[in-house]
Amino acid sequence: MAEQAKPGYSDTPLIPNSKYRVHDCDRPQPRVVTPGTESTQEAAGAAPSDAVVLFDGTDLSGWVDKDGNEAKWKVENGYMEVAPKAGNIKSVAEFGDCQLHVEWASPVVVEGDSQGRGNSGVFLMGKYEIQVLDCFENPTYPDGTTGGIYGQCPPLANSCRKPGEWQVYDIIWIAPRFEDGKVVSPARVTVFLNGVLLHHDKELIGATTHKKVGEYVPHASAGPLELQDHKNPVRFRNIWYRPLGAYDQE
Repeated sequence: MAEQAKPGYSDTPLIPNSKYRVHDCDRPQPRVVTPGTESTQEAAGAAPSDAVVLFDGTDLSGWVDKDGNEAKWKVENGYMEVAPKAGNIKSVAEFGDCQLHVEWASPVVVEGDSQGRGNSGVFLMGKYEIQVLDCFENPTYPDGTTGGIYGQCPPLANSCRKPGEWQVYDIIWIAPRFEDGKVVSPARVTVFLNGVLLHHDKELIGATTHKKVGEYVPHASAGPLELQDHKNPVRFRNIWYRPLGAYDQE
């Protein structure tokens, strides 16, 4: 039997300050970590009193499509699901530095492999992607693994639950700062998946993109949360954020 090719690429640009290429097929895979037992929504992710709820399971009134029109994803049983050819959707609310909570589930019926299996994405400020993918016993190029900063940095671990089970992202996001058309403070992110640390205060090299090295282009200090339609019926529920303020505020 012929050896199966590694998922990924060998002809993409080198990532700055790294020996690996974007989506490098030879980059080490994140180690597999089994997360704790799935908790109930009330125990694990109920929105705190000062949170801004982006999706409570009832409707998409707080979401629009890429053109600002009504979002067309399916809503039922307390979750929303990517609808065929509906495109990405984004929150009407915009924010910068925040604590973000997102719960998602890949399809129960497994179809495809690598990037073709349960693919979506959480785009902070509409530009910086934390990958959503079914990576339970499904290898892909490491910087495209579940929880990866897409095209830049693999997660420290692969803590995916089985297909169809609810997964929990808890994200601390520090937006980039710009002055005179240049980035003076890069974006940084801390990510937990199912209670397992994937990134700690990790600096981004720019906006995330496919098969290219990301760059910073100056933008506003606030932006929407964008969820990706990647042709897979991924589900989302219980999405909220808390703006991060300074210490010693009155």
